[in-house]
Amino acid sequence: MKKIGLVLVFVLFNMVVFGQESMTFKQAEEIGISKKLDSLYRGGIDSDSTKSVFKDQKSYIQSYQKFIFQLADFLAKNNFKWGKQVRCFNRIYFSKQGTVDYFLYNFKEGEITPEQEKEFRNLLQKFIQQVKFGLKTDTQFAQCSPVRYTDLPVK
Repeated sequence: MKKIGLVLVFVLFNMVVFGQESMTFKQAEEIGISKKLDSLYRGGIDSDSTKSVFKDQKSYIQSYQKFIFQLADFLAKNNFKWGKQVRCFNRIYFSKQGTVDYFLYNFKEGEITPEQEKEFRNLLQKFIQQVKFGLKTDTQFAQCSPVRYTDLPVK
């Protein structure tokens, strides 16, 4: 039993340190990393500008919007179909270099099918391995937001 506990601690430690994971908020809470992440990552912007990681809020917001659009475009290019406008809430944890460490998301119950959620998570996992946030900084940071996804035409 002691060995199982040590293995579990090692796995959870590696997840917090090495990241690049996508999961629901509920999954993050179940494995105990949600509060830990919030203590390790500062907000990209804050209503109190002295607490913001990025001082140029306009550039930051443009970079964040571009990042979300890249995700929507990636989903479309991989034939993901929403079928309607879908609302999601996410919180993304970025490294100093702009790579995604964690991408947490939540869809309202019944908003998408279980098959869509599985495909979304699989594609999201691929996306976060490939794409970086457009700005770099000297500290890791997080951004949360509601997002409305809809089917995009494939370019």
